[in-house]
Amino acid sequence: MLRRIKVQISHIERLNCCLNRSYAFAASSSSSGALSGGVDDDGGDGELYSDVPRPPRRKAERKPFVTPMKELIRRAREEREARKLQPCLMLENPPENGLLVPELVEVAHRVYRARGSLLKGLSELLKVVPVQRCRFCSEVHIGHVGHEIRTCTGPNSGLRSATHVWRKGGVQDVVFFPKCFHLYDRVGKPRVGHDERHRVPRIPAVVELCVQAGVDLEKFPSKRRTKPVYCIEGRIVDFESVSETHKIDRDMFAESAIKTDEMGRDVVPLRTSYIEESKLDIWSNLTDEVENIKQLSVWMLEWWFEMMEGVKRIMESYTVWTCGYCPEVQVGPKGHKVRICKSSKHQSRNGLHAWQEATIDDIVGPNYVWHVQNLNGPALNNNLKRYYGKAPAVVELCVQAGAPIPDCYRSMMRVDVVRPDCDEVDLVA
Repeated sequence: MLRRIKVQISHIERLNCCLNRSYAFAASSSSSGALSGGVDDDGGDGELYSDVPRPPRRKAERKPFVTPMKELIRRAREEREARKLQPCLMLENPPENGLLVPELVEVAHRVYRARGSLLKGLSELLKVVPVQRCRFCSEVHIGHVGHEIRTCTGPNSGLRSATHVWRKGGVQDVVFFPKCFHLYDRVGKPRVGHDERHRVPRIPAVVELCVQAGVDLEKFPSKRRTKPVYCIEGRIVDFESVSETHKIDRDMFAESAIKTDEMGRDVVPLRTSYIEESKLDIWSNLTDEVENIKQLSVWMLEWWFEMMEGVKRIMESYTVWTCGYCPEVQVGPKGHKVRICKSSKHQSRNGLHAWQEATIDDIVGPNYVWHVQNLNGPALNNNLKRYYGKAPAVVELCVQAGAPIPDCYRSMMRVDVVRPDCDEVDLVA
């Protein structure tokens, strides 16, 4: 009898503990949602809190999979069974069938224009706001003086107690666009062989993604089909004759007016749009330097979000691959076969890359930096690093130039955290 009573008491205590945990979690969620404004009034669930990004992984550690391995194995098994039941079938869904996705053509043009405007704005903004970069690692800092946080992982970092050695940075340090091989025919010839590595040009992965999604560049032509392809026992077969193959008209790249190609699509000129040109003209005509830089930083944030949102939409349809151990990326149905991987375990792969599904951070390197509240203040202290926030280098640069802090980065930048003084660290719990 006594044992039964003890068991019932233990069950009641466990139930009470679970209820307290759930109530505390609900209370914290509601409070954080009220502070950040992440929950909509109509019941939509938004992102309540975005934590500071984790430090870079070790070189011997593989990148996490976007899709779990069990799900990938299940999809491959289903595709294999469907191929056995129907060896020959016509692919219907773009872009797997070689055709463009109509609703993503205009998105690709906007992403291409936003990237060009962002790079032009960064070159102007770096003349006012300084950027520091470590000589031995990829750490970047926005400010006149580099921070004192000991996070360097470069050569001989142990002899320097992991302190950074700062030098002046550039545009390529603020935002990183890795390059990939350009594919003329993304469906007919989706792979680049090792012997073709010097003949195939390499362009930024964002530009290659826009080209495959519908942007026509004169220097980097791409094959445009009018009929879908067939899949016979896993191999792509194109029955479209050479005479019906879409050929790029070089006259459409004139800067005068918008023309249409053979497929009836509107071809946007490959230059800055009229809206962005008017913005740049207004920016150059401003007399007040402070207002000039502030307005440019606001426009740069608009271009940044427009580019990131467009890339996310395009990546939902167009496949992008990345190596699990190195920063190499490839836009297309498959990864290339060039043996240039020098990361961990490359000997077992004979220099080939370990391809897996890529994320948006793989083709647009945000380069997270520590947030500084005052550029003219003292350098960030290593003992107070738990109270500092982070943000992408582009966002931090625009905020330091006068742009308002975006709501989606306020929690990550830890704006609402009160930082103690150096002599008060031991007194804070």
